[in-house]
Amino acid sequence: MKNKNELLRMLKFTLFSISAGIIEIGVFTLLNEALHLDYWVSYLVALVLSVVWNFTLNRRYTFQSAANVPQAMLKTLLFYAVFTPCSTWLEHYLTGLGWNEYLVTGINMVLNFVLEYLYQRLYVYKGHVDDRKK
Repeated sequence: MKNKNELLRMLKFTLFSISAGIIEIGVFTLLNEALHLDYWVSYLVALVLSVVWNFTLNRRYTFQSAANVPQAMLKTLLFYAVFTPCSTWLEHYLTGLGWNEYLVTGINMVLNFVLEYLYQRLYVYKGHVDDRKK
C-alpha cells in the first residue's frame, strides 16, 4: 500500500509539474518572443510563476501537508536560492555556446523536476506528508 501511495504521489507531482512547465514555457515564450526581454529576465519571471503554481498545488494535493506554509515556502525558496543561480548560469553558458534557448530551458526544467521532488519529499515535507488527511 505504501508503494502504491508513493507511485500515486509521484504521478501527481509529475502532472502538476507538467502544468507548471506549460506555464513556464508559455510565460517564457511571451516575454522572450513577443516582448523581446533579455533572455535571463524571461527565464527568471517564468520560473518564479511556475514555482508558485507548483508549490501551491503540490503542498495541497500531492503531499497533502499541514506543514506550516511560511516554513515550507521558505524551505522551497532556499532550494531556489541555489537552483536559480545555477540554472541561470547554465542557461547563459549553454546559450552562449549557441545551444537553442528552448532546449536549454527544457534541460533545466527536467533538472528542476527531479531535484525539486526529492527536496520537497525528503526535506520540505519530511514528517508532514499526508498529515492534512488526519
